Amino acid sequence: MTQWLIRLFVKDSANTGSASVRSAYADLACITGIVCNVLLFAGKFLVGTLFGSVAITADAMNNLSDASSNIVSLAGFRLGARPADEKHPFGHARYEYLAGLAVSVMILVIGVELLKESALKVLQPTPVSFGWLSAGVLVASIAVKLWMSLFNHRIGVLIDSETLRATAADARNDVISTAAVLAASIAAKLSGIDRLDGLAGVAVALFILYSGIGLVRDTLDPILGAAPDPALIERIERKVLSYPGVLGIHDMMLHDYGPGNRLVSFHVEMPAGADVLQSHDTIDTIEKDLMREEGLIATIHYDPVVTDDAHVNELRAFLEEETARLEPEAAVHDLRIVPGPSHTNVVFDCAVPPDYLSGKDRRAARLAAALREAVKKKWPDHFCVIRMESNYGAAKLRLETDENLSPE
Repeated sequence: MTQWLIRLFVKDSANTGSASVRSAYADLACITGIVCNVLLFAGKFLVGTLFGSVAITADAMNNLSDASSNIVSLAGFRLGARPADEKHPFGHARYEYLAGLAVSVMILVIGVELLKESALKVLQPTPVSFGWLSAGVLVASIAVKLWMSLFNHRIGVLIDSETLRATAADARNDVISTAAVLAASIAAKLSGIDRLDGLAGVAVALFILYSGIGLVRDTLDPILGAAPDPALIERIERKVLSYPGVLGIHDMMLHDYGPGNRLVSFHVEMPAGADVLQSHDTIDTIEKDLMREEGLIATIHYDPVVTDDAHVNELRAFLEEETARLEPEAAVHDLRIVPGPSHTNVVFDCAVPPDYLSGKDRRAARLAAALREAVKKKWPDHFCVIRMESNYGAAKLRLETDENLSPE
C-alpha cells in the first residue's frame, strides 16, 4: 500500500535530496493522515454517541486532533518550502519546527478536555452499550493506525523529517490507547461496571497528555538550539581527518535552520610548513564534499600547526595525555609557546562539555588548574595561559586568574 501510494503521487521518488520531491512526500503523508483520521473520527464518534461510551468518544476526539495536527503539519511543510529571500537568507524551513510545536500544544489542549470529561464520567457513571459494531470500529482503528505509524515513519526517514517521525510515534501511541479502550469496553460489558468506561477515558487522556508533553519537548529542541546529533559530528570529524595534510579538527559549530538548511563551521589544523595553496585547495575540497554528501554549508578556518619543533611536539603530547587522563571529554588544541629569558608561556585552548562552563560548575577551573600544575611540575619555568571553551565553540570563557598569567 505504501509503495503504491509513493509510486502514484511522488514523481522521481528516489531523488529525496530534491526540494520538490521532499514536498511531494510531505504532501502525501499529511493528506493521507487527514483522510484517515477524519474517517476514524467519524466512525468512532458515531459509535461512541450511539452507545454512550465516553472512552470511544474520547478516542474519536484524539483522532480529530490528529487530523488537525496533519493540517498544521501540511501548512508547516508548505511554508517551510518557500525559497530564501532578503529577510530570510537561510530559507523558511524552520516553519516545520513551528508546525510541530503547534501540533504538540493542540494535543495537550485535547488531552486536558478529555481528562475533564472522563473524570466526570468516573464520578457519575452511566450505562454503556457495547456490541460487535463498537468492537469492529475499534479493531479497524487499530489496524489503520498501525499502518499509519509505519507509513509516516518510512517517509520521515526517507526525507529526514522530525515532524513525520513524531506523527509516526503519535500513531503508534494511538494503537496502544485504542487497544486500552477496546479492552475496557469489553470488561465493562462483561462485568457490568460502567465506571470502567470513564476510567479508560481517563487513561487515554493521561496518555495523550504524556505524549503531548514529550512532543513539545522534542519540537522545542531544534528551535532552542539542541546539540547536534553525535553521529553526524563523528561523521564530519572522520571525513575531515581523512584528507591529506589534516592533523586535527576543533571549534565545530553547527546551526540548524530547518531540514536541508544546516551550516557548519570549524577549524582544521594543518602543517605550518606545507604549501599554503595546497592547504587552501584541500579546504575547498572538504567544503564541497560536505555539501554534496551531508548537505552542509561549511565554513572552515585554517590553523597552521608547527610540526618541526621537538619541544612543541613534546608539550602537545604531554598535555593531550594529561587532559585525557584528567577529563576524557576534554581536548587541547591551538598550542603555541612564547619563550622568554626568564620564563616560557604555553598558550592553548581547552574544549570541554558546555555544562562545565556554567557559573556554578567548577570542573573547567579544576581542569585548568591541574594542567597548569602538571606543566609547571615538569617544566618549572613554563606557565600556562589557557582559554577554556565549549566543545562546539560557543559560550567561551577565559579563565583570567592570577594563576593564568605569567609573572613579570
